[in-house]
Amino acid sequence: MEAFWKLVGRVKEYKTYFTLSILSNILLSIFTVVSIPVIIPFFQILFDRIPTSVGNEEVSAGLNQYFQELIYSQGKEKALLIVCVLILVIFFLKNLFRYLAMYFIVPLRTGIVRDIRAELFDKYMRLPLSYYSDQRTGDMISRITLDVMEVEMSILKVIEVVFKAPLIIIGSICFMVYVSPQLSLFVLVLLGFTVFVIGGISKTLKKQSFIAQEKLGNITSTVEESIGGIRIIKAFNAEEDQKKRFAKENEGYRNTLMSIMNRQNLSSPLSEFLGIAVVTALLWYGSKLVFAESLQPEMFFTFIFAFYQVIEPAKSFSGAYYNIQKGMAAVERIDTLIQTAHEQSTKDKNSTSIQFENEITIQDVSYNYLGDDKQVLRNIDLTIQKGEVVALVGPSGSGKSTLADLIMGFYPIESGSISIDGKTLEDIGIVALRSLFGLVSQHAVLFHDTIRNNITFGQSNVTEEALIRACEIANAKDFIDELQDGFETVIGDKGMKLSGGQRQRLTIARAILYNPQILILDEATSSLDSESEKLVQDALDKILHDRTSIIIAHRLSTIQHADKIVVMDEGKIIAVGKHQELYSHTPLYKKYVDMQGVVV
Repeated sequence: MEAFWKLVGRVKEYKTYFTLSILSNILLSIFTVVSIPVIIPFFQILFDRIPTSVGNEEVSAGLNQYFQELIYSQGKEKALLIVCVLILVIFFLKNLFRYLAMYFIVPLRTGIVRDIRAELFDKYMRLPLSYYSDQRTGDMISRITLDVMEVEMSILKVIEVVFKAPLIIIGSICFMVYVSPQLSLFVLVLLGFTVFVIGGISKTLKKQSFIAQEKLGNITSTVEESIGGIRIIKAFNAEEDQKKRFAKENEGYRNTLMSIMNRQNLSSPLSEFLGIAVVTALLWYGSKLVFAESLQPEMFFTFIFAFYQVIEPAKSFSGAYYNIQKGMAAVERIDTLIQTAHEQSTKDKNSTSIQFENEITIQDVSYNYLGDDKQVLRNIDLTIQKGEVVALVGPSGSGKSTLADLIMGFYPIESGSISIDGKTLEDIGIVALRSLFGLVSQHAVLFHDTIRNNITFGQSNVTEEALIRACEIANAKDFIDELQDGFETVIGDKGMKLSGGQRQRLTIARAILYNPQILILDEATSSLDSESEKLVQDALDKILHDRTSIIIAHRLSTIQHADKIVVMDEGKIIAVGKHQELYSHTPLYKKYVDMQGVVV
């Protein structure tokens, strides 16, 4: 329940709307309770039970006495008209404040939903890469969309009920006790039995809802993966396999949802039947009291009306309990994500950039991914001087990309240390550290936006001259000019409207415009054809000059002239040197050079 109270605690951010809603609910409750005794004069006139004189013992005190005096002074018909108008006014005010209560609660509900989504998205932006490697994208999308929607529909929707129903119930019960304590006790025993029955039915609702939310996340993941990999699915004629996979997830969710809905749907007819059972027992027992002249008929009818005022909010309470149980699964899934540890915050919060002056020092660094006992890196020692072009080579899985990720602070360092100009990464902080680096990865990461916005991504106040120059250096200006909308061309999801070489040149232009002090190239040309590779490599050569660079490469022809080549195997550095030196003294490097037919 801790997650639930955290959710309720968000109400304080909207205390004005909350206060106005509470005030409206209080006035609603007052007029609801006041509407009960107002009908007594109506029944007195109807059943001709008006006292013979104002001073008669039968005359009630207070408001009821006023109505009786009105009947004597104005006559039956006129008094009846006044009573009906009064009833109409009271019910108008009751429903006016009901609307105002709902009106003021809407900004609160929608505001909390907006805040939760914003907090989740902020969390996604701050989570370390190690978290994403263990999670399905579809499930994360499900939490920020479907889970938040479930919270809004199941829990925030009942806030109004929680603060309205008790006031009405308490006021109505107090009047019932005033009319007949004996009959009230009888009714409360029956209501207690009803609550016990309904509570027993909803016990497993939370657990089933949690399972349903997970299954819905699996469906979202399957759809996301299938759409993202549609080309491969079609290429391997795997449409039927994917349909079967989706059908399995879809059917599992349907079965769980049916169980939840059957229990939820049972609440309304069961509540109604139990309510009718209570009313029937009330009519029987109350009639006995009337026959025994222990209760006046008009007071009995008023008691039934007061009981009706209890039934509706009680049913709302019952529905609220069901909804809260159902929504708690979504609340806990959201809270689990929010409580996940994120990247270490920067120590120097005022610093968003630093200057790289001397060297990057890696000392005795070892690393293994969360939940994996196998070490990806083992006792790495390396120094990268300012202005050096350092190449990391070796077989797949040797730890090249992981080492680069550690240098950029994507993963926390578990053993050893990495420092820049004598300051450890923890001392520098994430924001300042990332300001040093530019990244061009193997797979061009582009967004469904214009070419201009993709190149200027993460930057503001970029001049047109700087943009054009970056594109010229990246060999991207020519193909951009050929497009109908030029820089304003929308390139589609992940840039799918462009070729692989064009996409990669845009990412290089983005890196050039960012003008990083340290550039990391993670197999930037490995997935390109020969012509595109030549254009991309030419662009890279332009920006590598006099810039500290870390190149991760499988194609050794692209790194022969690197200042330092680091050969890695099974998470260790086995050799460091220049091309000729390594070719002569490092068998693994020589093997790769000969396999690729690189001219020595």
